[in-house]
Amino acid sequence: MTRPIRAVIDSSALLRNIERLREKAGARFFWAVVKADAYGHGLIGLLPVFDKAVDGLALLDPSEGVQARKAGWRKPILLIEGVFSEADIQTASEYDFETLIHQERQIEWLERAQLKKPLRVHVKCNTGMNRLGFRPDRIQGVLERLQAIPNVVVADILAHFANAELTYPQDRPVTVEKQLAALQALRAYGNMCLSNTGAILWHPEALDHAVRAGIAMYGVSPDGNITSEALGVEPVMNFESEIMALQDLEVGEAVGYGSKFIAQRPTRLAIVACGYADGYPRKSGKDRKVFVEGRFAPVVGNVSMDMLTIDVTDVPQAGLGSRVVFWGRELSVNEAAASFDTIGYELLCAVAKRVPRVLK
Repeated sequence: MTRPIRAVIDSSALLRNIERLREKAGARFFWAVVKADAYGHGLIGLLPVFDKAVDGLALLDPSEGVQARKAGWRKPILLIEGVFSEADIQTASEYDFETLIHQERQIEWLERAQLKKPLRVHVKCNTGMNRLGFRPDRIQGVLERLQAIPNVVVADILAHFANAELTYPQDRPVTVEKQLAALQALRAYGNMCLSNTGAILWHPEALDHAVRAGIAMYGVSPDGNITSEALGVEPVMNFESEIMALQDLEVGEAVGYGSKFIAQRPTRLAIVACGYADGYPRKSGKDRKVFVEGRFAPVVGNVSMDMLTIDVTDVPQAGLGSRVVFWGRELSVNEAAASFDTIGYELLCAVAKRVPRVLK
């Protein structure tokens, strides 16, 4: 028997989530953000769902795009952080990628490229995120320079909202309203792609021509203060394993490296086939828990490379082979992430390659 850990991927839930977001997006071009192997869900296995439901894929590394093309993807692909080297431009041209332009060096590469066929580019405008992009007062010059390069086609101006969450305080420095104001004078230059997941859900005032949907496609709320259920989306990943051994501890006995957990009562512990090498955080967190046999059980002691330990003293039904859910339908990934003082995105993307993705 193979090791029981798995990430069960519900492709039907993914499709329903996309349909929900498309209702919000209306007629706008719909990019599905699939970087980090579709947020840890396994891009190649989900291509049939994306092909049915979205207009294009937005991803990070050109090699991801090449893999998608070789797997049969024929719709648009956008390199969402642009090209990382001059050689990437030839890859983009060969595989018919579109690319972001966010810095001077990328323009210089394009000017030297001598493209043999049209290459669509998206100009990144920095409106307050302050990571990538040109300031608004530079956009006109950038557009003119790009438009002068043979076979370069400017598709739109692209920007990214730093704080599109519904519960983000509006008296803070970088709001959607302030970022939109910075873009207002640029609307005369053509189409815009502005809305991330939060803006699709809560900011129709963006009035853009294309959107980029991410985390909610996978059934996770982009705002930790609002549940997925409230948004009408369903978890796509159930990260789960099974109990592989049981130990009964007397008062004063300990478990695991560092002996961090010391039994204060006669305690039944279950050893679960999952560790930090699988993507479950080693970091000690408040209220770490899993779902087993219809109840929540705390994670105790240090997480090992390949195993973790849960206290099932109060879950008498738990036994060898019992299914243990780390996050998914029974325990939301945002709730699990909160116990580690992080976000659901990180947990999803950290699920290791060695964990089988099981499509259903």
